[in-house]
Amino acid sequence: MTEVTAVVPQGGSKIIIHPATVRVTHWLNALAMLVMIMSGWRIYNSEPIFPFRFPVELTLGGSYDGSVDIHNEDGLAGALQWHFAGMWLLAINGLVYVSYGIVSGHFRRTLFPVGPAAFLRDAVAALRLRLPHRLGTYNAVQKTLYLGVLAAGVIMVLSGLAIWKPGQLQELAWLLGGFEAARVIHFIGMAVIVLFLAVHIALVIIVPKTLPAMITGRSVIDQAARRE
Repeated sequence: MTEVTAVVPQGGSKIIIHPATVRVTHWLNALAMLVMIMSGWRIYNSEPIFPFRFPVELTLGGSYDGSVDIHNEDGLAGALQWHFAGMWLLAINGLVYVSYGIVSGHFRRTLFPVGPAAFLRDAVAALRLRLPHRLGTYNAVQKTLYLGVLAAGVIMVLSGLAIWKPGQLQELAWLLGGFEAARVIHFIGMAVIVLFLAVHIALVIIVPKTLPAMITGRSVIDQAARRE
């Protein structure tokens, strides 16, 4: 997408920070992940891996009566339907996003280069609330988070397929250590994505000017700052 610049008062320029493809896929991914996480928690509750369950108010599925057994088939069936709907939305939208990111050079420009030294420097600055942020430019912490969540997404897809079709995809399930191991890997992947979302939202709260740019795509940038 061609960058469009419109001159505005006081030496600033209104430029496109996030192209339309990035904005649309970002919000669709957010919706799909929310649906999959909440429905996944309901599915998990029907057969927990660990000795705890998620509050039903935070889950998504069919009707649920707190006085009824947690194995309520209506709730589980509804959760599975929501989970698969979210899965297809995430898969199709994710394919569009990744294809665009590679072909357009978006990934190369925004996510690289990044290294341990830069991550440590920016992480310390963030903890001290002294991390500078320029719209359209990711710091090392953000780059690492995005690369990490992309890797977690791949793991979630593979482990999810192994859980969904353990018979037909028995080789994949075997590579992941079996059905139960795939469930644990899927749960850990979910936890990583939830952690990413929590940090992502925290960064938006700390730097609220990033939110309008992700909605409209445009923001006023000081020309002198851009030349630094």
